[in-house]
Amino acid sequence: MTQDIINRYDYIINNENIAAIVMRQQLKPVEGDTAVIFPPTYAEIGYNIDKFGQGGGEITNVCTIDSVGSQANRMEPIFKNPPLCELVPRITIEIRKPPTKDQEQGELIETIDMLDAGHRVADAVVRFSSGGDEIQAAFQEVKKGNAVSLAKLAPTSLVFGCWDSRGTSVKIPRIIRSQITAYNVHQLKRSAQFIPATERYAECFEKLSDNERKRFADVGMAHVPSIGSPGGVLVDSNSRVLKDMVLSLSALRSLHAENFDATTTLRRYIFGLSLIAATAPQDPLLRMGCELTADPQKPAKWEQVNCDGTRSPIAFSYEDTLAFAVAAGADFGIGESKNFIFDRKKAREALKKKGKSEEE
Repeated sequence: MTQDIINRYDYIINNENIAAIVMRQQLKPVEGDTAVIFPPTYAEIGYNIDKFGQGGGEITNVCTIDSVGSQANRMEPIFKNPPLCELVPRITIEIRKPPTKDQEQGELIETIDMLDAGHRVADAVVRFSSGGDEIQAAFQEVKKGNAVSLAKLAPTSLVFGCWDSRGTSVKIPRIIRSQITAYNVHQLKRSAQFIPATERYAECFEKLSDNERKRFADVGMAHVPSIGSPGGVLVDSNSRVLKDMVLSLSALRSLHAENFDATTTLRRYIFGLSLIAATAPQDPLLRMGCELTADPQKPAKWEQVNCDGTRSPIAFSYEDTLAFAVAAGADFGIGESKNFIFDRKKAREALKKKGKSEEE
């Protein structure tokens, strides 16, 4: 029975004629059909909205609601919680103060879970740790065509992709990529006015300079107007909010091991984790003012996309994919959990090298 579960998706994993599995899901704000939601803001541009003028086309603008990177950072931490935490090794990094003379280790400042690191296994907090050499060795193995060591150490870095840009230059493509985009929205602005509890703060002080009075607003003792700030986007009956997800079989098949059987075992494990990321329930709260749920009137559409462009319906359930991921993980042999210590010396050496290269 277990072997039947392990073999369940071999017809997908080993079929080089299948390019990807895709999912499109229509979302709606918790407020209802007509609502104001708040996209992310970016430096200098505010909301990322591309406009296409008034040419009479079906789509007049496209607004980023959640980028590929942001979606990955939301999906990856689900493997910290049970039962999914049993499918991956737990890698943590301790950041400590320099030890005093009577200390073997410095006082703990913070513990970082690798699943929370933005660049995953290639993140600086991981590379400049006591596990740095092991990580670099795993990347070197990938460079030689064997991803098993990295899968034992950081399997989600294979699922969501990573780039060891400051080390081996190994770039691992995302197997799962997801994004949320809104179409035909109406950008709004908002204004606000902060009114202090009392306007007589100045009477508490003696001989205030003009500059000191101006700084009252900075510490909350004076009026502060805010005019024309981003006020969200209006989603109405002509708008659409779509979540598009791609599980790339081409990226999965770029992973190899020492032989065919080991490669199949590796790919099953990573495919199982990818399916979990694709099917596990997601928190609808993206940010304050942007809480999106599935539209029950428009169910998610899953398709198998072949390399020749043909498509066919396909279905996955979270319960089935969890059973497969558990079996595939046990067959592969999930890596050991480890705790690394951030190494200040390695970080300093990198800073010195960077300084010298800039001087040259």
